[in-house]
Amino acid sequence: MRKTPFHVPSLLAAAALALAAVTPSQAAEEAVVIPVPAVDAASASGIQTAVLAGGCFWGVQGVFQHTAGVVNAVSGYAGGTKATADYNTVSSGRTGHAEAVEIKYDPKKISYGKILQIFFSVVHDPTQLDRQGPDVGTQYRSAIFTTSDEQKKVADAYIAQLNGAKVFRKPIVTKIGALEAFYPAEAYHQDYLTLHPNQPYIAYNDIPKVENLKKLFADNYLEKPTLVGAGKATN
Repeated sequence: MRKTPFHVPSLLAAAALALAAVTPSQAAEEAVVIPVPAVDAASASGIQTAVLAGGCFWGVQGVFQHTAGVVNAVSGYAGGTKATADYNTVSSGRTGHAEAVEIKYDPKKISYGKILQIFFSVVHDPTQLDRQGPDVGTQYRSAIFTTSDEQKKVADAYIAQLNGAKVFRKPIVTKIGALEAFYPAEAYHQDYLTLHPNQPYIAYNDIPKVENLKKLFADNYLEKPTLVGAGKATN
């Protein structure tokens, strides 16, 4: 499915989105309470980078912009080439890119494992193959793009831990691979959740994720998001 800057949903989702505009607290995907990672990255000095893909990047970015310890979260593309890293081309689903978010974080305030716990718990459903909610296509796949051998070790161990504990009804389908490059998305995609909180797609699919972050990860929640731009939220 191809999004526009206004994120026109599929016809099948239209009725649900209309209802959601009235009752935005009902999320399309429910959060799942999951255990902390048994294996985590060692605390490092300096700002670290995590790159995650979990459906439309608007919601992924929005959640991590409300996460304490994250100093920047940028929507973009990973998995393909620079030549195809633009929204219209990625929307074809044939570029190898996934809509992803580059997360810069302070490991003294939040660990890589905690970021993955939030990712699997409230950001998306890691058991959905090449889709999230109303969005369908390989560009919406669940993926972890690692930036070090240690990140791969933590991600592999955590997925094995969650599958072994049967936390989800179905196996996790998240793909893990080394990050080759990350390409920031167009300016109109940045800070989208904050700037358009009442847009039906955001209200139904993404605002509940931030609410679940606040509920399930209160110690990691920031009321004021860390934004890419200097724009002010509109109501």
